[in-house]
Amino acid sequence: METSDIKPRVRRTHLALFVKNPFESAGWYEDVLGMKVTGRGEQWVFLSFGKKHHDIALIQADAPAGGEPGRGEINMQHYGLEIEGGMDELRRLYGMLLKKGVPIVKTTDHAVGIGLYFTDPDGHRFEFFHEVIEDDAEAFRIFEELGAPSKPIDLQPL
Repeated sequence: METSDIKPRVRRTHLALFVKNPFESAGWYEDVLGMKVTGRGEQWVFLSFGKKHHDIALIQADAPAGGEPGRGEINMQHYGLEIEGGMDELRRLYGMLLKKGVPIVKTTDHAVGIGLYFTDPDGHRFEFFHEVIEDDAEAFRIFEELGAPSKPIDLQPL
């Protein structure tokens, strides 16, 4: 096999985010996302959904001279979190986010799944999503055929 033919086979991912205060932000991740702190350092906190040592790392952002750290103009658009359960679970999570005062960005029908977008205390955007097409080949076909649709949907929270 030629080196140019080698492609990574990603098994799972983790995310590292710069935040204003990782120790304060960790509480939000525990409360809203149900994560557990698995490690702490002087300028970072690692959190897990329970299956791996860490899924998200919160790292202290350096403040520019004379101010607080900012997100910058170019940044992550969102991080998607596929949920267990169906539409009722997505609706329950929507209600939970509203009760906790978490800012909601939008609810979207992607034809292959439904997305619920929200932000953390530092403005990072996350998405809880529920796949409505279980067959991956069919989902690929629909997604490509429809041009990666993103239509607003009236998702009623429970």
